[in-house]
Amino acid sequence: MNRPLLIALLATLALPMAACSGGKGRVAGDLAASKVTTIGVNSYLWRASLDTLSFMPMAQTDSNGGVIVTDWYVNPAVPTERTKVTVTILDQDLRADALRVAQIRQVNQGGQWVEAPVTAATVQKLEDIILTRARDLRRGAITG
Repeated sequence: MNRPLLIALLATLALPMAACSGGKGRVAGDLAASKVTTIGVNSYLWRASLDTLSFMPMAQTDSNGGVIVTDWYVNPAVPTERTKVTVTILDQDLRADALRVAQIRQVNQGGQWVEAPVTAATVQKLEDIILTRARDLRRGAITG
């Protein structure tokens, strides 16, 4: 690897670490800023979304575009039903309207997976869980 490329790579890796180092002159509020600096979307919403959906297999994650798409998940307690979730983070700010969750649900009828309705309350509950987790992460950064 040539030296300029190595230096550029190390600088890129050092940037996120420097943001978390809490160096001299840093104010606690800087660590918990509502805007993101190292990925394309709000880091608290991103981390909270990944944490919340960690029990599901991931099909696609794009931190710059702010999209998380899970693969089909079958709850062992209900093997005739499966669900897929897409989370889109729309902004760099930690705000409720910066998060969009969509869910697809299917039920198995005679060996065929058939689309089934998803209640709005289910999607709203998932959004609430992600937002609460993101706020907790931000609070932890302020007090930590």
